[in-house]
Amino acid sequence: MSVNNAMTADFLRSAYGGESMAHMRYLIWADVADKEKMPNIGRLFRAIAYAEYAHADNHFKVLKDQKGDFTVPAGAIFGIGNTVENLQGGIDGELHEIEQMYPVYLETARYQKEKGAERTFHYALEAEKVHATLFKKAQDTAREGKDMDVATIYVCEICGHTTTDGLPDKCPICGAKSQAYKAFD
Repeated sequence: MSVNNAMTADFLRSAYGGESMAHMRYLIWADVADKEKMPNIGRLFRAIAYAEYAHADNHFKVLKDQKGDFTVPAGAIFGIGNTVENLQGGIDGELHEIEQMYPVYLETARYQKEKGAERTFHYALEAEKVHATLFKKAQDTAREGKDMDVATIYVCEICGHTTTDGLPDKCPICGAKSQAYKAFD
């Protein structure tokens, strides 16, 4: 499925850039959590980094026919702090995507009848809501100087849905079967 509208293509490239940076930022912040003896929070950062990779991968694949060199403007949180501060950076970035970025990108894709973009923006928007909640839970425990109590974290490789509540039979966002989930334990 190719992209026919320049605005949707620009939004896909911007989202790809933002998700790519989030992926790397979360991996860096995972190392900070590990050094602060919060390995479960580190694992959460790594799992959500993988989800951000899934989003970037989806956006990139929708753009498969858009070849060339493009300048990609994308907002991003920068800086390395302690784990509580890094979790706040994660929360802020996810909330920006939930409240500002993806609703506009999704409505534009719908208006322009760009089904592939609509699907990938919807997947990312819904997964980011979960990510913000998980980061907030982790931050609440980190503020107390504790690591979060979590067993296996599962990430849907199709849409980036992330859960700490056990492996679902099917993804609540994209409908993929449980085999589509990657375990982080």
